[in-house]
Amino acid sequence: MTIRHIKIFLAICENDFNTTRAAQVLHMSQPAVSLSIRELEQYYGVALFDRIGRRLKITQAGLRFRDYALHIARLFDDMEKGMKDWDAFGLIRVGASITIGAQFLPGYVRAFYNRYPGTQVRALVAPTDQLEEKIRQNILDFALIEGAPHGDDLVSESYMEDELIVICPPDTFPPGTRLSLETFRQQNFLLREKGSGTREVFDHMTASAGFTVTPIWEAMSTTALVNAVISGLGIAVLPHRMVIGPLEKGLVSAVQVEGLSFHRQFYIIYHREKYLTTGARAFLDLCRNYELDYPLPKSNGLF
Repeated sequence: MTIRHIKIFLAICENDFNTTRAAQVLHMSQPAVSLSIRELEQYYGVALFDRIGRRLKITQAGLRFRDYALHIARLFDDMEKGMKDWDAFGLIRVGASITIGAQFLPGYVRAFYNRYPGTQVRALVAPTDQLEEKIRQNILDFALIEGAPHGDDLVSESYMEDELIVICPPDTFPPGTRLSLETFRQQNFLLREKGSGTREVFDHMTASAGFTVTPIWEAMSTTALVNAVISGLGIAVLPHRMVIGPLEKGLVSAVQVEGLSFHRQFYIIYHREKYLTTGARAFLDLCRNYELDYPLPKSNGLF
């Protein structure tokens, strides 16, 4: 049994248990992929997959093997990366949730390049739940997210505080209006999509207040939601720093809600078994101290 067998097994799992698709990803022939799985099964004396027609279905033994395989493959990839880049920072793979990726990550990366010329940062901006899965697959070294992560296998560290605010069209409520909970819950809501850190904070706060909200609009784009508010379609709850421009121009108004405070933390997350390289640790140190060393962005520049 070799690391090659493990990677072939994981490729099948990651491609919907389809050996043809796994073979294409691995640039191998389908018979060679099937042979590797048979060799694994013969070596351990267990069936890793049930063959039902032309489909594979993973067995309980296969599920257990997958847990070991993910752990071994992650350590092997870390070793390869760490040893080959022993004297250099090399490639850093960072993920960021939508708000952090749009508002903060460009500044983090620019500052990192200025400090460490010749390094390379590969970034993925995506919803929090997708980033967590990429970390588990060792596709990302770490991620910067809004809200706490899910799962005991992920280490999390709070590194910045943020605030969400409620915005509405200026002709709906004057700036600074304090809405009752009843008035607030009767509004048309324009919210971020499920799985985002912003939406998770909103849903948690409203659930704590004893009600839930069904939005009339959902979007991954803050700009889309702000434009919908400007058009008079409803109210939105968004990161304060992302809407400073529209607020200063009077395109939207900020209001408060009795009994609700949408404060949250930004978190650094990485896998509990992840070896963080010198470059990764340096990048995270920069993020932790960024507010002290650099001015924070105030607007996304779209308004």
